[in-house]
Amino acid sequence: MSDAVMTPAAGEAFPIPANVYAQTVVSVKHYTDRLFSFRITRPQAFRFRSGEFVMIGLPNAAKPVFRAYSIASPNWDEEVEFYSIKVPDGPLTQHLQNIEPGDTVLMRQKSTGTLVTDALSPGKRVFMLSTGTGLAPFASLIRDPETYEKFDEIILTHTCRDVAELDYGRELVANAAQDPLIGEFTEGRLHHFCSTTREPSEHMGRITDLMTSGQLYEKMGIAPLDPKTDRVMICGSMEMLRDLKEIVEKAGFEEGSLARPGDFVVERAFVG
Repeated sequence: MSDAVMTPAAGEAFPIPANVYAQTVVSVKHYTDRLFSFRITRPQAFRFRSGEFVMIGLPNAAKPVFRAYSIASPNWDEEVEFYSIKVPDGPLTQHLQNIEPGDTVLMRQKSTGTLVTDALSPGKRVFMLSTGTGLAPFASLIRDPETYEKFDEIILTHTCRDVAELDYGRELVANAAQDPLIGEFTEGRLHHFCSTTREPSEHMGRITDLMTSGQLYEKMGIAPLDPKTDRVMICGSMEMLRDLKEIVEKAGFEEGSLARPGDFVVERAFVG
């Protein structure tokens, strides 16, 4: 990789910042006019825990804008996958949504984050509760064999406004079941629940309402949350994070961290 890359818009070379990888876009898939995923080459030296996020940017300025993106691929993947919303006036996403295979994406060399299984104490079930692109870290975790070593069951929920916005998650779970590495682990253990808040679908409502009313457990045919056996991971909008944190804390769950594993963890990195 050269020390500089060209930006098609400006036609001039910008130096790659220190401690940054310059990686090539391998593939891009647009799911709706608001959502897309993309995969980039993985640096040989890049290591991360499934569920972590990393700062990414584009080589289109002398001081490129970097934003936190959860890594959607598991830690064994040979490429690095991301799942993103398209923000028309977002400092990064207004440009990122136009990338094509062969383009360059910048990625800082260190990953971090709280949505890792090491931050949870042992349990039987783990609830992965997501809205929108908050599904991304769970896309990594449900494809990691270690997750199935630590938990007997995984309950993955995904709530979006419209039905088409659920496609990435549905595709993800379907492919996981066929994956030669983790497919055998998912059978009867990975449970997927989708709901919409605007467009009519089989399951309607915010995940917070579905949980507090008991509909989530009734529809899935599972026992309600229990801090004695269950662990919770939360990723989504700020409002959803706040409300779900309050719900699980009232139920007796204690927040965990890598330094002190607990009953639930919340991701606080946002894409803009």
